[in-house]
Amino acid sequence: MAYAVTDDGVKLYYEVTGSGPDMVFVHEFGGDYRSWEPQLRFFARRYRCITYSARGFPPSDIPEDSAAYSQARAVRDIVAVMDAVGSQKAHVVGLSMGGFATLHLGLDFPERALSLVVAGCGYGAELAKRDQFREESVVSAGIMREQGMAAFVAAYSKGPTRVQFENKDPRGFEEFRQQFEEHSALGSSNTQLGVQRERPSLYDLRDRLAKMHVPTLVMNGDEDWPCLLPGLMLKETIPSAALLVLPNVGHTINLEAPDAFNSAVLDFVTWVDCGRWPTRDPRAMAKSITGMVK
Repeated sequence: MAYAVTDDGVKLYYEVTGSGPDMVFVHEFGGDYRSWEPQLRFFARRYRCITYSARGFPPSDIPEDSAAYSQARAVRDIVAVMDAVGSQKAHVVGLSMGGFATLHLGLDFPERALSLVVAGCGYGAELAKRDQFREESVVSAGIMREQGMAAFVAAYSKGPTRVQFENKDPRGFEEFRQQFEEHSALGSSNTQLGVQRERPSLYDLRDRLAKMHVPTLVMNGDEDWPCLLPGLMLKETIPSAALLVLPNVGHTINLEAPDAFNSAVLDFVTWVDCGRWPTRDPRAMAKSITGMVK
């Protein structure tokens, strides 16, 4: 088993498959290194694919103190994994919690990113819903610690942006649910408290995002309600961003719609690899509706 060691001594389990330009996958709260299997089987034919489990997610280490978990730490953990495999620069693909970390990587370590795929990113980002999200994070952490992962997953996996996956692919959903139950209650609750609850709102990052020029693809399902408006804001703010919304898709976008997800990401990174990904023409942001009035 291969592990990267972070600067605070946490061991992160990772796997590498394929060869070619590097592509790093950063999982969501409900997933782990196994969550990217449909992507690994597709992209490893052309890319060197790196997937890992975040701190708190077995078989990576599980720090006992929630202070060891933060958004900034999650970003540095991506860098630690890249350093461990000798990757100087990579296409980085993140979902949800991993999408936030991927976006912050573009802000904090743009020199390490060939491109960013920011999928399902937006939970708790809207300023009017910050307090609600923080409260729900505390409730979630309490259920995990007091009742265990099975009780938490039974409720969480049936949420309003997960039922699409269950309805569409019961077999795939059941695999997702079973793997989710195998997670550590301590590690998951610490992640809720240290990373999810405390991360900054995307709307508070707009000035920094407006200066970021890493090629970025924002991807959402059209029934992933908490991510739709934040996704539009990211498109409007990041000069190098495109926005793709998949129809009748919820939050677990890479597993629920793997063919569409893989196709879109491949098209995106192909444009990037050949140097043709654009930065938005400022004329596209003119205040005129038709261009006829200055």
